Parts: sequence; C-alpha cells; structure tokens
Amino acid sequence: MNADLYKRLFRAIFSEDNIALKKIADLIILSEREKNHGVLADSLEKIKYNEKPKVQTGYAQFKNDKNNVTGMGTLPTSKRNDMQLVSYISREQLKHHMILNDEIESRLLIIEKEYAAKERLAKFNLTPKKKILLYGDPGCGKTLAAERLAWNLGLPLLKVRFDSLLSSYFGESASNLRSVFDYSKNEPVVLLLDECDFIAKSRTSSQDVGEAPRIVNMLLTLLDEYNSSGLVVATTNLKVSLDEALFRRFDDIIEITKPSVIEIKKLLTTTFSAINVSKDIDWEAFSSKLEGHSAANIVSIAQNAAKSCILEGSKVVRKDHILKVIDNISTKQ
Repeated sequence: MNADLYKRLFRAIFSEDNIALKKIADLIILSEREKNHGVLADSLEKIKYNEKPKVQTGYAQFKNDKNNVTGMGTLPTSKRNDMQLVSYISREQLKHHMILNDEIESRLLIIEKEYAAKERLAKFNLTPKKKILLYGDPGCGKTLAAERLAWNLGLPLLKVRFDSLLSSYFGESASNLRSVFDYSKNEPVVLLLDECDFIAKSRTSSQDVGEAPRIVNMLLTLLDEYNSSGLVVATTNLKVSLDEALFRRFDDIIEITKPSVIEIKKLLTTTFSAINVSKDIDWEAFSSKLEGHSAANIVSIAQNAAKSCILEGSKVVRKDHILKVIDNISTKQ
C-alpha cells in the first residue's frame, strides 16, 4: 500500500467517513488485481459483498456527502463570496457503463491500467498519464468517460464550478482556479474541467479581453505544475479554436466520436434490456437510420419509446413506438 493510500485510509478512519473507506477498499482490490494477486483480491471482494454496510441517514449522510467526501474537510471556496468552486459527485451518482469503439475503449483502459500500476512505473522513473483532454460533439460521452475513469480508479470526482470560479474582478478567476488545483494536491481525485471551452480558447482571439487571457495562462501554468496523485480531465466541444499551447500540456488527447452503426445497435438493445421488445424489430435497420446521432440522443430515443409503450398500457415495445419518436425528432430538425 502506497503512502497516499495510507493517508486516505487514516483520514477516512478518524473522520468516520464510511463512503471514503469503501472507495479506498475498491482501490486496494484494483491494485491487488493489477499485481496479479488474484486470490487476495477475490478474498477482499468477498468480504466487501458479504458484509452488510451501515446505512447513514439524515445529517450524518449529508455531512459525509458534502463536507467530508474524501476525509480532507471543506471543499475550496472563493475568497470574495465563499461560493464552492467544485462540486462533489458521489460514487452512487457516477455513470460508468459505456459503449465505445475498440480504439477509445483501449485508450481509456491504458489510462486506468497505468494509474493502477503507478508504483511499478515509478521504479523505472515513469509516470502514468495524469492530464487527459476529451473532445467531441455534444452528447457523445465526454463527461461520462470522466465519470467512468473516476469509478474504475476508485477516486472521488470533483467537478469545477465555472459559474463560481469566474469573476469580473482583476485576477480573481485565476486565483480561484489555483485554489482548486492546490486543493487537489492534498488527496487523489479526478478533477473534471467540464466544457472548458470558454477558458481554453486561443489567447490570440481578438474577442478575448480582460480575465480570459489571464485564466488561460493560469491554466497552462497549473497543468505544467500538476504533479498530484490523481487525474485532471478536461472536456470540450471544440478543437480547432483551442489554444495550441493547451494541447501540449495534456498527456493524452482523445476524441470521443459519434457511435457507429454497431455501437448504436448496442446502445438501443442495452437501453431496452429492462423491457420486452417485439421480436420483429430490425435492429440493423433502426441503427442505420440513426447513424449520425450522438449517444445521448440514441439513449433518449430508446427511453422515450419505452415510456410511450408503458403509458399506453402495452407490455411490449413495437416498431411504431420507436418510429414515432424518430419521426418527432426529424420534424423538429
């Protein structure tokens, strides 16, 4: 067990933070599997699932979720108005099931495996990928990919609140951003800069005045300095207009693309897995018809078709349920 994990364990024990303890347990199991200690990992996992967890309610649960999620204390706030600069996403809220093409899946797995093997890599003066940029069209799963990384690594997810971070006062936005990064040095977390387009645009843009260039410069500096035990994951819908210097700061840049016909079929069948569907549905035809849609749109189409089926009192989703939803989307475009 490494020093960071010892610190997390002790903080969680003495703060009586059961949520943090469970996350540490998951991380220990993952680490042991990575070391090929399968018997030990299986034994630990058996203990985990056989023990009945103590359920917290009321104020105790609220306190753990909001103020002591990692055993470190209060989340960072802006100095001027004391607004929280990050939001904590609890493990129970993390969405982590994804359907991706083989290339994207492989690249995310490499990030996870490198993190789990960081101690072995350190013996050869190597470090795991820690700074990840995900880009692509809206609804393709960039945020979901960040949540999946946090889930699989057993790390807390802290999402930067740009509404609180950005300020009209000179230098305050950059100062707030530094406070967030300084906070992440104390404990391994996945720090999510979600939809960071407006602070990551090129500094040469003639429309960027005031705080914008300063906060971009600060972000570049903080990424250069970043040596924490967790990950920084930034997501953006843009690529061309991003500052070129920003690209060079990331260890890996992954495009989350729209799903292929094969992936669309998996998304549809997975979403409908909890309800009966008609055997005469041609999934290949529907998948081809939906090519070009984002993953979020496809899931939404399937969910709306299922709701339509349930509301009319039917027990089986038919072709017309799906076609009606698709036609409604087509008429709105």
